[in-house]
Amino acid sequence: MSAFTFALGLTLMHFLWQGLLLGCAAAVALTLLRNSRAEYRYLVACCALLTCLGWPALELWQRLANDADTTSASMQALPWAARALAGDADWFNLRDSVRGVVGLWALCAAALALRLVAGLLWIDRMARQPGAGDRTTQRRLQAELAQLAQRFGITREVRVRLVDTLASPITAGWWRPVVMVPTALVTGMPPQLLQALLAHELAHIQRHDYLINLLQNVIETLLFYHPAVWWLSNRVRLERELIADAVAARQLGEPRRLALALSELERLRFSHHQLAQAANGGDLMQRIQHLLRPAPQSLNWKAAIAMLGVAMACVSVYAEATAADKNAAGNRHALVDFDKCSKPAWPEGAMAARRAGTVQLNFLIGSDGAVKDAKVDRSSGHPDLDEAARAGIAQCHFNPALKAGKPVATWQKMQYVWVLE
Repeated sequence: MSAFTFALGLTLMHFLWQGLLLGCAAAVALTLLRNSRAEYRYLVACCALLTCLGWPALELWQRLANDADTTSASMQALPWAARALAGDADWFNLRDSVRGVVGLWALCAAALALRLVAGLLWIDRMARQPGAGDRTTQRRLQAELAQLAQRFGITREVRVRLVDTLASPITAGWWRPVVMVPTALVTGMPPQLLQALLAHELAHIQRHDYLINLLQNVIETLLFYHPAVWWLSNRVRLERELIADAVAARQLGEPRRLALALSELERLRFSHHQLAQAANGGDLMQRIQHLLRPAPQSLNWKAAIAMLGVAMACVSVYAEATAADKNAAGNRHALVDFDKCSKPAWPEGAMAARRAGTVQLNFLIGSDGAVKDAKVDRSSGHPDLDEAARAGIAQCHFNPALKAGKPVATWQKMQYVWVLE
């Protein structure tokens, strides 16, 4: 297994407690800001979600930069054609577990990435089509959208497309944004309410929410296995919808009109699209109440006590993990110094007789890294190969084992595989 695979597996497993810690910290901050502006809660949720990506990415980089040699030496064979594998049975179990974790993660992440790409391709295809419905209706809607865009201060062109298969307006694209409107909505909703929904979509365009939403989908794809990531991403979307509502209401000057439009969407129970910004995102009833009669939210003390307990547990897990990392850093197996090793020589006549096999050896490595004793634990079936491997590797210099950061003498098992090329 490569050093990268091992480091990635450790990083993915460490994020289990890291994500829990970040989720609890964000929950506490969002609770304290429950009656503040949605922009503040949105910033907290976005920072927490970005940290969910940045923290493991930094740890992975540090593992690869600082521990690449140690990880590779611990997990790989000696770099010879006849290679030697270091480690005992428990270490190989850890290796196999890490490989399984990385393999399962890669398989699931690839499936989610394909789903994301398929959604983006669908949006792109819908945006490029000329649009369904009456051309006159689409031109009228394009003119109304252009006027609204000017009120929002959006200078780039915003296109509109009528789509039969949609149930709610959605916005896609950043440089050349497009608002896709259901054909049925144009005829089934009063024009003034439809204009309010379009204002909501333009608020997303003005704030470049499409790019943030794409980044969210990437984080969800990479860290799909952690519930805290999905919870934080959902909070980001919820607060973003409240912000877009507030921006649209200020531009329209009529919060009630947007609330009525959202109420109509609630009545029709339109579905939500994951890959683009839609007017029906979040809890519609909460958004309607926020537009009409925003009321202070009281603190649920029972939930707060439970959250405090979880937060304390996370701090405890963090302290234990930090202590374990420090302890692991101060303890290690003896490792071969590859630069001071030479390949064991084939015994005379062994290659001509085409003898091969695997010999398991046990070396007593002193605190100075020199081999003090060596013995054969399991023969290859050929005594001459066993002795050649023992004598050859006994000439190697080792980085001694560490215990609590101090070099100690220890027995180190190794396997040497004689391979005929």
